[in-house]
Amino acid sequence: MAEAAQQAQHEFWRPPVQAVAAESAARADMGEACDRCGTEFIVGSRFCHTCGASRPGVRQSSGVWLTAAMKTVAVAAKGVSSLGERLGLPAASFLAFVAGGVCILGALGVGVIFSARTVLDWQAVQMWRIEWLLGAIAMFGAGCLLKRTR
Repeated sequence: MAEAAQQAQHEFWRPPVQAVAAESAARADMGEACDRCGTEFIVGSRFCHTCGASRPGVRQSSGVWLTAAMKTVAVAAKGVSSLGERLGLPAASFLAFVAGGVCILGALGVGVIFSARTVLDWQAVQMWRIEWLLGAIAMFGAGCLLKRTR
């Protein structure tokens, strides 16, 4: 029994130089490893799951659909800001007022979508309306606070 413990000691305790050499040999045996953190890539992944670095040699998609979506959002944002300017409101204030209007529509829509058959249902619908109206008050208040005087 004592012999096994002595042999195990020699097996586990190595000088640091041998440990570094063994680690580099183990990395060579692995598949592809991340250049940044050294973690092995998951099969079929385009990015490192540890640090997020892109995998070398994997062609990234051009993102044509993403570019088109970003252009659409930019055009919509430009239209919203121009409408806000025509009303004399800065963009943040105008968006807060639009969000308040959506909350008002939500309060009105709760009664259309949900029907109250019992008193408990009626109370639930009223609570939802109160929540929507509180959201509208908060958005209108934010719109007033964000408005700059010119």
